[in-house]
Amino acid sequence: MGMVIGIDVGGSTTKIVGLDENKQIIKPMFITAADPVTSFFGAFGKYLHDNDIRLEDIEQVMMTGVGSAFVTTPIYNLPTQMVDEFTADGLGARHDIDIDKLIVVSMGTGTTFVKIDHEEIKHIGGMGIGGGTLQGLSNMLLKTHDISQVSELALQGDHTKIDLLIGDVCKSDLPGLPLYATASLLGKAHSDSAQEDIAAGIIVTVLQTIGSGAVLCALNSDIKDFVLIGNLTRMPQCKDVFKELEGLYGVRFHIPPYAEYCTAIGAALTYLKNNEKK
Repeated sequence: MGMVIGIDVGGSTTKIVGLDENKQIIKPMFITAADPVTSFFGAFGKYLHDNDIRLEDIEQVMMTGVGSAFVTTPIYNLPTQMVDEFTADGLGARHDIDIDKLIVVSMGTGTTFVKIDHEEIKHIGGMGIGGGTLQGLSNMLLKTHDISQVSELALQGDHTKIDLLIGDVCKSDLPGLPLYATASLLGKAHSDSAQEDIAAGIIVTVLQTIGSGAVLCALNSDIKDFVLIGNLTRMPQCKDVFKELEGLYGVRFHIPPYAEYCTAIGAALTYLKNNEKK
């Protein structure tokens, strides 16, 4: 069996990964360009070149993502198939997570929630808050849309100088709400707040809102596990914010290896799974 290539094509960024017959991941990478077609072909060519892969080594190309609609012909005459993005999210998130019931939290420009119940994968909703929100708020408040720059700035800041906590309005814990819990995101921000604190506040606002939304999706169910995927998982603040939410809600947030590439991995896994059924 040859290699299966999974490709997640966004608006301007393409993520690509190869899987061998044992489902082992081969050096994922991403390319950013001005448009989806340019980023796609740039990623595909660079991936083959950097990993010394020949076209004849590839058995199948599996594509997903909003930008994949712009690529309408087979890739270099290779067998090419489109994959539903939510299915790819689910399969990719479970590649290294051995849990039968969970919710996948895909943090992209916005955020989608995909429920997994054993073999069933179902899109259950989403929210218009994600990396795009982070960029937009940073543009308005910090005059930059460079997420890595905002993240570095935030490491020097303190979000509790921006966010209003339960401890700011109460002297003791409320039922289910410890003093460290957030009463109002950005509730203490003012015109002369430090740039570092603003950066920290923006990041916590986005991540905490996503986490709380995910938990609400699991109400009236027995799901306690959530798998985080997408580019925001690379932010150093991610683990701390979701660790705090774990304590608050009594749930577990998991960040799998190659979390930002899970959708591309899931696209490739779709082909391998279909072959197993046959």
